[in-house]
Amino acid sequence: MKKSMYAELFCLSNFTFLKGASHPEELVRHADFLDYKAIAIVDECSITGVVRAHEEAQRRKIKLIIGSHFILDDGLKIILLAKNKSGYGEICRLISYARQKSEKGSYKINRSDFENSLNDCIGLLLPSKEEEVRWFKKFFNKKGWIAISLLREGDDEYRLKNFLKWSFLYNIRAVAVGEVYMHARGRRALFDVLSAIRLRKPVAKLKENIVINGEHHLRSLEDLNSIYPKFLLDETLNIAALCKFSLVQISYQYPDDITPDHLTSKEFLHQLTEKGLQHRWPKGCPSYVRNQINRELQLINELKYESYFLTVWDIVRFARENNILCQGRGSAANSAVCYCLGITEVDPSRMNLLFERFISHERNEPPDIDVDFENNRREEVIQYIYSKYGRSRAALTACIVTYRLRSAIRDVAFSLGFNEEQTEALIRPTSGWRKNILFDHEFIAEAGFNPKNPQLKRLIILVNQIKGFPRHLSQHVGGFVITKDRLDELVPIENSAMDHRTVIQWEKNDLESLGFLKIDILALGMLSAIKSTLSLINLFDPYANLFLDNIPAEDPETYKMIQKADTIGVFQIESRAQMSMLPRLKPKNFYDLVIEIAIVRPGPIQGDMVHPYLRRRQGKEKINYPSKDVKDVLQRTLGVPIFQEQVIKLAMVAAGFSPGEADELRRTMAAWRRREGLESYRLRLMEGMLKNGYSNDFAQQIYHQILGFGEYGFPESHAASFALLVYISAWLKCHYPAAFCAALINNQPMGFYQPAQLVRDAKNHKVNILPIDINNSNWDCTLESFNERPALRLGLKMLKGLSYEAGQRIMNTRSQKIFTDVSDLAYRALLNKSDLGALASGDALLNLSGHRYLSVWDVAGVESPTSLFNKPFFYEDKPSLKAPNKLQEVLADYSQLGLSLRQHPLAFMRDFLKKRGILSAKQVSKLNNGCIVHIAGLVLMRQRPGKGRVIFVTLEDETGMFNLLIWADLAERQRKTLLGSSILGATAELQIENGVQYLICQHLEDHSDILGKLDIKSYDFK
Repeated sequence: MKKSMYAELFCLSNFTFLKGASHPEELVRHADFLDYKAIAIVDECSITGVVRAHEEAQRRKIKLIIGSHFILDDGLKIILLAKNKSGYGEICRLISYARQKSEKGSYKINRSDFENSLNDCIGLLLPSKEEEVRWFKKFFNKKGWIAISLLREGDDEYRLKNFLKWSFLYNIRAVAVGEVYMHARGRRALFDVLSAIRLRKPVAKLKENIVINGEHHLRSLEDLNSIYPKFLLDETLNIAALCKFSLVQISYQYPDDITPDHLTSKEFLHQLTEKGLQHRWPKGCPSYVRNQINRELQLINELKYESYFLTVWDIVRFARENNILCQGRGSAANSAVCYCLGITEVDPSRMNLLFERFISHERNEPPDIDVDFENNRREEVIQYIYSKYGRSRAALTACIVTYRLRSAIRDVAFSLGFNEEQTEALIRPTSGWRKNILFDHEFIAEAGFNPKNPQLKRLIILVNQIKGFPRHLSQHVGGFVITKDRLDELVPIENSAMDHRTVIQWEKNDLESLGFLKIDILALGMLSAIKSTLSLINLFDPYANLFLDNIPAEDPETYKMIQKADTIGVFQIESRAQMSMLPRLKPKNFYDLVIEIAIVRPGPIQGDMVHPYLRRRQGKEKINYPSKDVKDVLQRTLGVPIFQEQVIKLAMVAAGFSPGEADELRRTMAAWRRREGLESYRLRLMEGMLKNGYSNDFAQQIYHQILGFGEYGFPESHAASFALLVYISAWLKCHYPAAFCAALINNQPMGFYQPAQLVRDAKNHKVNILPIDINNSNWDCTLESFNERPALRLGLKMLKGLSYEAGQRIMNTRSQKIFTDVSDLAYRALLNKSDLGALASGDALLNLSGHRYLSVWDVAGVESPTSLFNKPFFYEDKPSLKAPNKLQEVLADYSQLGLSLRQHPLAFMRDFLKKRGILSAKQVSKLNNGCIVHIAGLVLMRQRPGKGRVIFVTLEDETGMFNLLIWADLAERQRKTLLGSSILGATAELQIENGVQYLICQHLEDHSDILGKLDIKSYDFK
């Protein structure tokens, strides 16, 4: 048979989650290999995988037919194929309708839903009884076929005869379909595993739910010819010829709901830009900024992007008018127009703008603007977008959740009949830095299994096959797609797991491939923390009148604090890596912060840019520029390319790239998984630089640095946006530490540090911390006057087990009259046993009952009210309960609050530790470089930046912190100790550089059992 003789019309990919056993690309590639004329991807009530299939079909020059498969509520099975663009829109609307009638991950559809509005679709019926054919004939008639699948299950002859009888009886044409669930027979075992996972039964118990054989794959033309009559195969080509739709026909249009009727979008954008320009530069803007704005507006007009900018401006306008903090970042910060519109706060007069990083003729794709909003108010912005554009025109982008190693092991092991204990033993060794480990004998032995076990070998093969498979559709963190006309005719929209959210069936990469506009409406905890800090300050001191726009710029005290790495809680520069860099780089102005943020990234580190920059900054290395053009690009970073924009400019000025070509280089750099793609630029870069008179050494150095950037090269515009928040958060910490700490705790989780470390740091800044108290604490942490200074009062929200509703009732009732005893509290605030228990265990009733044990006793006496008693309490004489000792108090504090204001847990271990020669952080800080020390502390965090060979661990004792550096070989040898210890000990060599101490570990010990049960969680590998 030749290529013109068959088109497969029924293929489910793995985007029919847990049913299809092949990627869309695999199906398309294999169909091309088998010389099919065309292939239809018809995932169940979904088109999630068709963009991937489309891209592969374009590369392979094979026809792709787009459709969807539906199983109706009465069991009837129908496939719809799009004949043209209108038919595609009909399918998208039907999928949207069915999905939005049901919970996330499911759909509801019945026969009446197929009886209208499907004029441009082809219907394929997979009948199980004659009555279904009768109904199908009535509504599909000449645009319907009976689909015949013959799978060598022993009844092919009977099925063929029956289907052909119905075809003749009702005058409906018949066609062959393969009912394909996998591209090749070799996926049969994986297909069974997916069925087991979907049905929550081990494979051995699937029984009637398992397929008889492996025929649900793309079969050879010779094989098909031996199974089906020729006329059924020929009919597949007739249907393929009728299906003329391709995704290239989709024409996406930006919405234009913002422009007033009497203006064009061009006029309105110019008007808003001019107004913003006058606001930003009331005394007149620099001429080069005016030229930049004019150039940007001209390019925006040529590419017809006015409506996009206006849409984002309107969203930011809504946020600002509703007092919601927001900040544009990313490539948008390269735009002077965005600065004038208030979308970004990055002043172009302070930065090296590269608008081509944002928009260019050559890129031929829409710009992408990210805007961060307060995380606790972002939902208001999201709902504003939905209300303005409607659910049929706006939706969130999808995010495809795929199988990773741990989830793959868990699900495959279950399907093969492994018990829970065995499964956990297999998963446990994959923690932390080993999460991408490939199975080997050492791994299997460590889990306690025989590597030669055939069931284990089967599990390993299947885990490696299923890794990367989609598990389910989730929502993007905030990417919004908004259209001028109906979005649900371009891509189906379905319900999200979150209430009042809807999501399209395509993810970010799909949208980029098709040129769809996306606006990222993101949540940023630091914006909420900054807003909370300002509110706390102004509430405590109404005369402060402090707002973002009157925070003093370039404050020397703030930079002194930053230079000392006193930055716990400060945005972006609180990690141990950043804190080790700060004393070396010593930022003294805003642009130094921009560099600080960008330089502590894997890209600059791998590209050998960090040490040359520091040596030049410290005057230890001479700076040589091979030309004035290169000097103009690199002078601000002392001759070292640190930012993506600089790489783009170097390609332009040194190698002769056009702006669009240079940006394509940046995009290829970012695709580190396809690193070989960068090799295609090597010759062009080298030849261009040599042609322009640069030395071979210089050309090789630049190319090496580009390779080092990889995925991690940081844009200057992005760093500048973040640097604004770095400075603001640092200034607030420096001058208002109590308010800043309270705001950080109120907005947990965020950053690297738990409340215990934030409180400890606040104490180091002379902040008085007041305990949780039933008559003084609000739900959130607040400020109180203490010795005429603001003190931080811990909030009720920190108590484990206390409900928010109970907290609100406590505050509302207390506002009328303070509580006098536990009975009064329980009766007036309507508290149940659980809420009272949380208050007692958290020592919040100290001033009502006495010590913690007496509080528990009082709570135990609370009963539900009856007709005989007005208050739910039995009065008894208090017992002479002995108060808990200091250690018991501290352990109880950590259990209920995650911290203690009394003592640090390690203070109780100090005598034991002294006897073993274990030093405190304070003692270690006084030692010289090269000393061998023995230390121990609570584990605060474990980190492994990028995919490096070093694990960083931060420990804490009662006197300070330790920074541990653990090489991968030691981590492997002592993995259980490293990952399993809450109190970790180490023998290490002290290394000091620029005042920063690191402990290079030689041996690890677990001291967790010394204190008994200590409830503390570390921040690991995030």
